[in-house]
Amino acid sequence: MKNFYLLLLAITFSCSTQPKELPFIGFQETLDDGTIKYHTIPPFSFVNQDSLKIDNDSFKNKIYAADFFFTSCPSICPKVMKQMVRIADSQENNEKFKLVSHTIDPKRDTHEVLKIYADNLGIDQSKWYFLTGQKDELLDMADEYYVAAYEDPTAPGGFDHSGKILLIDTKGHIRAFCDGTDPDDVTQFIKDIDVLMAEYDD
Repeated sequence: MKNFYLLLLAITFSCSTQPKELPFIGFQETLDDGTIKYHTIPPFSFVNQDSLKIDNDSFKNKIYAADFFFTSCPSICPKVMKQMVRIADSQENNEKFKLVSHTIDPKRDTHEVLKIYADNLGIDQSKWYFLTGQKDELLDMADEYYVAAYEDPTAPGGFDHSGKILLIDTKGHIRAFCDGTDPDDVTQFIKDIDVLMAEYDD
């Protein structure tokens, strides 16, 4: 499973020093000419809190952090969202950086609900998109980010999901991730953003 691959990477890099360049996370394919094709977030199209279409082009030449949540989550989502706000604050003056939060409960999380949620966070909504759409497409997208997210009537709120936050480069490659419920892990993630930004400043 894709999440098993993330677990191996977490073990591999948890004891390492700060890298000068971040790894490419996900499955890789060596093409006939010897070049390596890295896992890439596939084309998508969702609706944000302002009822505007958001797709891959919305992140052209941008680095972004992504997570999956739902507004009525009674368990880990508030903790993760607090850390997403912290990430947003750390990049307040960085015009090359955005954030995106995908709901996994689109039945309840309409764009109107997401708008109220975003307003209550008091964040810069020109840089942070809260996305909704078809449930199957959103859950499939979580899999592309190596995030566990699925319906489970026995789980709090009816969904079982991880609290991962992922860092995506300008080409749609996953370059880092953290546990959004662990502030120390998020501190390292913020440092990873700086490392990735340096790749484009060179």
